[in-house]
Amino acid sequence: MTPDVDLAGAFENERERLLAVAYRMLASRADAEDAVQEAWLRLARQDPDSLANLSGWLTTVVGRVCIDMLRSRKTRPGPLYDDGFLDLVVTEDDDTPEDNAVLAESVGLALLVVLGSLRPDERLAFVLHDMFGVPFADIGEIIGKSANATKMLASRARHKVKGTPAPAAGRRRQREVVDAFLAAARDGDFESLLQVLDPQITWHTYTPRGVTVKVGATEVADAIRNGARAATVARRVLVNGDPGILLWGPNGKPVSVMACTVVDGRVAEVVAVLDPARLRAMDLPEPGVTD
Repeated sequence: MTPDVDLAGAFENERERLLAVAYRMLASRADAEDAVQEAWLRLARQDPDSLANLSGWLTTVVGRVCIDMLRSRKTRPGPLYDDGFLDLVVTEDDDTPEDNAVLAESVGLALLVVLGSLRPDERLAFVLHDMFGVPFADIGEIIGKSANATKMLASRARHKVKGTPAPAAGRRRQREVVDAFLAAARDGDFESLLQVLDPQITWHTYTPRGVTVKVGATEVADAIRNGARAATVARRVLVNGDPGILLWGPNGKPVSVMACTVVDGRVAEVVAVLDPARLRAMDLPEPGVTD
């Protein structure tokens, strides 16, 4: 692999996998792209003849860059790094090839929330081993630990991730549940809300003041019913590949994005963004026609 064109071509063949690794580590498409670009810059300075295993070398570099970025977040000011806010991919719910391409690197919000609670080394061990099959010995070289110590990190991470709600298998069924939830919320129908909400639902809300968490169907249904009179327009969209809800105010500006995780026919997890600054930074669909 001596010619530069071969090196560039080989990197392009690895790019999508590297982006998928970085996105699961960083929960931000922009940061993932920065991490992969940094890997390319470092690769461009290497002697191609010294790279016996390009795929492994790139994985190591991206892993180390992601670890550094995660650790730097703890020292950088600003709400994005204070509360571990997630990068949401919001698209029309129409299964077009373009939307499928955008969502290829996304992963369920419930899992990203849990991954965000892991230590950087736990997160790397879990993502690389459990999601991409990288051997523990190779991961250990990235974080400076033995294979056995890395295996323990992945085990601890796996234990924390174990309770993450698993989305329903069928997109059609998820849509039906989200539609039923949306209808009950519009009507402020408390009993219907209780039927469609998991008894142990967890609702994370991101606002300019920080993050709030509500747990339990009764508490969540009460909050929804109290806000049912708000003059908003709402319809179903895709949020990180799963059916969610986008709301607009009377002025046509978005006021909330809700990512819904459906388990066993009920909404088990919701991540809601009500921060105007964050909503303005997102690439959101237009109001269009309500469902």
